[in-house]
Amino acid sequence: MQWNWLGAAITISFQVLFIGRVLLRPHREPASRVAWVAIIGALPILGMVAYMLLGETNLSPRIVVRIRRALRDIPVPGKQSDALIDAEQEFGLPPRLAPLFRVGQSASGYPPLGSNSATLMPDADAAIAAIVADIDAAREHVHISFYIWLADNNGMKVVEALKRAAIRGITCRVMADDLGSRRLIHSPHWKNMSDAGVRLVRALPIGNPLLRLFRGRFDMRNHRKIVVIDNKVTYCGSQNCADAAFRVKAKYAPWVDLVARFEGPVVLQNQHLFATDWIAHTEEDLTSLITSAVLPEGKGFVAQVIGTSAAVRYAAMPDVFVALMSASARELTVTTPYYVPDEPIQAALCAAARRGVKTTLTVPQRNDSWIVAGASRSYYRELLDAGVILREYPHGLLHTKALTVDGQMTMIGSANLDRRSFDLNFENNILFVDRAFTAEIRARQQTYIDASLPVTLDAVMQWPKYRVLWNNVLGMVGPVL
Repeated sequence: MQWNWLGAAITISFQVLFIGRVLLRPHREPASRVAWVAIIGALPILGMVAYMLLGETNLSPRIVVRIRRALRDIPVPGKQSDALIDAEQEFGLPPRLAPLFRVGQSASGYPPLGSNSATLMPDADAAIAAIVADIDAAREHVHISFYIWLADNNGMKVVEALKRAAIRGITCRVMADDLGSRRLIHSPHWKNMSDAGVRLVRALPIGNPLLRLFRGRFDMRNHRKIVVIDNKVTYCGSQNCADAAFRVKAKYAPWVDLVARFEGPVVLQNQHLFATDWIAHTEEDLTSLITSAVLPEGKGFVAQVIGTSAAVRYAAMPDVFVALMSASARELTVTTPYYVPDEPIQAALCAAARRGVKTTLTVPQRNDSWIVAGASRSYYRELLDAGVILREYPHGLLHTKALTVDGQMTMIGSANLDRRSFDLNFENNILFVDRAFTAEIRARQQTYIDASLPVTLDAVMQWPKYRVLWNNVLGMVGPVL
């Protein structure tokens, strides 16, 4: 009996300590606090273990220090002072859209710059073919960072192009996420690239799982997709280095992605973003690549890179999304594979529709994450009640991440509308104002909409109670994950 009382006292003491930690932790939404307190209170042992593994967004302190030092020491391309650039005055942009670049600059430090141009890739294979062609034409260096890199047809095309470039004397630096690209990293192809002279980094290495509690969350990942070649060309979009067939999750294929090839000052901003990640993992200083480069001038549109991570600023990515949604006056079109929003994102989408903006959200009908699929649908009724046009894409996993505003402004990149992109992942996006290129992105979004199935309020109202219950339970888990 004495031991039972002692065990209970110890358990309750630890519960109190953990609940106190939940309540004292900064930068946490009330819904997240409530969810964690409920879990720890109802399931003490399991809840405390879960909180140790997933409860806090902690990166390796060493990586955080090195990233922040790099951001402090490497000059930001185009940045003249600490003042936020007024894009309306600087570039003559519409007064409703110009301040959005100030939000982007506050998120990651990159100012808006003119003289950019871009080409939209027709599909996944064309994007890889263009990347390979640019690698083969490289004269100085090739920098690549991917979250998932598979040793399939497209993945191996890039591997072989890098080996060819390294053998002819081009400096090739490659970062691949240690979790997302583990199959390539642990294959002979990784060593073959090293043997050919490619410099390799395993981004956010997992290491010994038993030590993860002391080194940060294992699921905080480098989700970026960056290609920079000779400080002249960069690629940005949703595509990993893999076939559309995505054989590791073939039953959800094809993966439907959007990638653009950019030239202009945003290339150097993407270079800067890559350099900060590289310096965080190696002793090699890439500062000279930035300082020796000259910002290109000429005709082109205004754009900026938006790079976010838990190492830099809390809630930067959702701040940008909310600002873009809130600025829409006529049309807001959003494409995302994973919709698990925080409260401000959901409110911004609903508010846009309620004030008469044609607001369309397109998501996959079948998601590779059953948790995300159910959680996403827990938000459907509120969206439809507000007047949001909701579509589910049935022809594979719609993996595109794109947002267009009023036919003028666009953001594309790696970030999803989910808690993982908001709080955990390293992400990279490009925001720009240009009617012509926005029209191309919007036309691509329209192909998804035309091929999708409408989700109606009547259909959602007829869902059986058990389905609604299941979706809402998963929606409650969202703040925890």
